[in-house]
Amino acid sequence: MTETAKTHVILLSCGSFNPVTKGHIHMFEKAREYLHKTGRFIVIGGIISPVHDSYGKPGLVPSRHRLTMCQLAVQSSDWIRVDPWECYQDTWQTTCSVLEHHRDLMKRVTGCILSNVNTPSTTPVIGQPQNQTPPIYQNHSNMNHKPTAIKVWGKVSESLGKICCVRPHMERFTFVELRILLLCGSDLLESFCIPGLWKDSDMEVIVGDFGIVVVPRDGADTERIMNHSSVLRKYKDNIIVVKDAVSHPMSIVSSTKSRLALQHGDGHVVDYLNQPVIDYILQSQLYINASG
Repeated sequence: MTETAKTHVILLSCGSFNPVTKGHIHMFEKAREYLHKTGRFIVIGGIISPVHDSYGKPGLVPSRHRLTMCQLAVQSSDWIRVDPWECYQDTWQTTCSVLEHHRDLMKRVTGCILSNVNTPSTTPVIGQPQNQTPPIYQNHSNMNHKPTAIKVWGKVSESLGKICCVRPHMERFTFVELRILLLCGSDLLESFCIPGLWKDSDMEVIVGDFGIVVVPRDGADTERIMNHSSVLRKYKDNIIVVKDAVSHPMSIVSSTKSRLALQHGDGHVVDYLNQPVIDYILQSQLYINASG
């Protein structure tokens, strides 16, 4: 497939990131690698969206710390960025709302109509010369002010510049498909099967309209999980399971294990967290005496 014939994808991961681990970053990398191997997708960016403080999870440290740790974890990445929008809202936002926010934002910024899984768009878009394309998203290290728009993207704007809608002459039109997919581990997928945890209407939008990329954790049986939910069964074709013949140690890394290691002074914490994140945790005295 040519580049314009492939679906251009932004991977969005929602969660506590309490703290962000090497496993979280590995999930992005494995998903992008797998999607590219299918020959049907081009991943042009990744978004980490930490949950709002009012989520109420025990042991959840303030968002200012979680945002900073996430930024430190991806500071060397040229395609994964941290988005503060969810944390800056007045209250907790559903995953469905976060997805819809980014879809609407991308529509406003690029002029594109982002496609749903079941209704692929043939949106006319055009690439602009890179030196004429202003950054769509920008990195701001200062987190002390609320942005008027999302200011979390740097390098990925180069990719988005290629599909930024303008009002060109007809002969310059090209057609691409742009989609935001929810990236998650199999534990989040399994939570869809817990009665009453998710609103049915939200699940319909998340899986039916957007679609999910699942990176299995610790040998999870994703086929069994999907068969336990009527919504997951209904939209099974919208769920992309990242397959890997080799079991990677990052698949068992979790925030819970990281917090426990920190609390007990376990040296294995270096296997779970990036060093800049560890340094920040120690400097800020996070999790050391926390529970959960």
